[in-house]
Amino acid sequence: MSNPASLAPRAHQGDQPLVLKDILKMMLEDQLITRDEAQLAMEARHLQKTGTHPLVIIADKKFKSMQPPHRLLHLEWLTEWLAGKVCMEYMHIDPLKINFATVTEVMSSAYAARLKVLPVQVSSAEVVIATAEPHVRDWEVELQRVVHKNIRRVLANPQDIEKFQIEFYKLAASVKKANTGDQQQRSSLTNFEQLVDLGETDRQFDANEQHIVRIVDWLWQYAFDQRASDIHIEPRRDVGLVRFRIDGVLHQVYQLPMTVINAMTSRIKILGRMDVVEKRRPQDGRIKTRTPAGMEVELRLSTLPTAFGEKLVMRIFDPEVLVRSFAELGFTDEDLQRWESMTKQPNGIILVTGPTGSGKTTTLYSTLKQLATSEVNVCTVEDPIEMVEESFNQMQVLANIDLGFAQAVRALMRQDPDIIMIGEIRDLETADMAIQASLTGHLVLSTVHTNDAPAAITRLLDLGVPSYLLNATVLGIMGQRLVRTLCPHCKRADDMTPEELVEWDKLALPFKAPPPAKVYRPVGCLECRNTGYMGRMGIYETMLMSPAIRQLVRPDADLAAIRNVACREGMKPMRVSGALKIAKGLTAMDEVVRIAPPADDDGA
Repeated sequence: MSNPASLAPRAHQGDQPLVLKDILKMMLEDQLITRDEAQLAMEARHLQKTGTHPLVIIADKKFKSMQPPHRLLHLEWLTEWLAGKVCMEYMHIDPLKINFATVTEVMSSAYAARLKVLPVQVSSAEVVIATAEPHVRDWEVELQRVVHKNIRRVLANPQDIEKFQIEFYKLAASVKKANTGDQQQRSSLTNFEQLVDLGETDRQFDANEQHIVRIVDWLWQYAFDQRASDIHIEPRRDVGLVRFRIDGVLHQVYQLPMTVINAMTSRIKILGRMDVVEKRRPQDGRIKTRTPAGMEVELRLSTLPTAFGEKLVMRIFDPEVLVRSFAELGFTDEDLQRWESMTKQPNGIILVTGPTGSGKTTTLYSTLKQLATSEVNVCTVEDPIEMVEESFNQMQVLANIDLGFAQAVRALMRQDPDIIMIGEIRDLETADMAIQASLTGHLVLSTVHTNDAPAAITRLLDLGVPSYLLNATVLGIMGQRLVRTLCPHCKRADDMTPEELVEWDKLALPFKAPPPAKVYRPVGCLECRNTGYMGRMGIYETMLMSPAIRQLVRPDADLAAIRNVACREGMKPMRVSGALKIAKGLTAMDEVVRIAPPADDDGA
């Protein structure tokens, strides 16, 4: 893009705002719309409220471009197109990449609203101002004189400018008030008499004050908008960090004063019915709220005392997970066939294995949702209950009253269950209860933490479970990971490099699958926040307990031998599952290599 200064000749036309008729004329010249559509847009301007931006009027008509690939002419696309026409830099306003506390110091809220502009970036040399009016620039000289810096204008979505004008300035004001109020409070706490006064007025409990409420609401809103799975609020010496985990990767969102971070943490702990005063020990809580779209969402809270204060992590559980099909989770037809061959058994133990955050709970919940018909009694024991589901009976482990997994399963055995889900087998006592439940005619589903499916056998043997009981009860084991899926809007097909061909041969072991003609690579666009990825899906390996494998399950079991036999009997390792998704253009090779456990030296 050329420098905004190249717009000068147009500016001599009187700094006039954009006119709908002129924009439609340019679109006709570029053969984006028909004359009939242009006429429809002209007629629609009378139905819009006064002051509506011409691009908004056109976007509301939902025209499709006459030029291939005939994309929808939405507002963001129209803004980028117009920027090119007027030789001006285009910017998509990403609120997670803007330091709202800094940019709102450039000009007042009233000034920004009057000019319909928004400061989006501040450096030592310049201020970047987003505008939706490329020809209106008479305010530049005045602002440059005030801020003593160069002004660089960029063209941005008019609706985003209007929306973030309100949100950024409100948020900055809330943070400033919270910080100022808490600083006064902190200084006054050094005096005992003032401390008593504060206690009488209840002034120290500022977590419910309006500016803190607004900041917390804003935090959740943006986390939902950005598809975050976790929100981290982390104290540091001078400032606190807010980070979102999106598609398995942490992104730093903002830095806030520690006083604000502390008040936010207290506010969230109050909502999660946690002990606000107790900051020395870890606590767990839960909040149920709604997204801006009206969908109910559960947040699981966890606090941890650190060197600089209380760290808070909120895990966001999407209730739509429970209604997703196995295909949407990433199961192939073969994966589903092998999985259902286990879950349709009347009794036995089925294990799902993988590290934290690999989607084990999602797999189990989706399975239980399908198994929980009116004819069976499905019970779960969890630590904690991650998603509340009405179709089965959920019980939470409570260590403070000595209600562990083993005690909970023992109690469930008297509740006439058909199917039992145990959140995790982490000790011999829990493993023994799971085995007893399966031997007495129940189907038991649970998780263990191992790198792959065959390693779950040696893990249970290490816990002290006799090999003959494993052979009698375990139906099969599924290992899984989550890989990021390529953004369908911007992924690009490309030839494999020689290095990728070598990597493919390693991934495709032991099945020697031929490399695909093309692989897809991440590019980055507005839809995926320029990451190249959108969403995640599972890669799986399913080991069925066949007679040949049962013969290998001994106290001195050879893990490599079990893995080799499982592969010969049809188990596709996770790397092979990932290779198949690469061949289908669903994910990238770098992603599978990063996530999937490496093949052993024995070629398994």
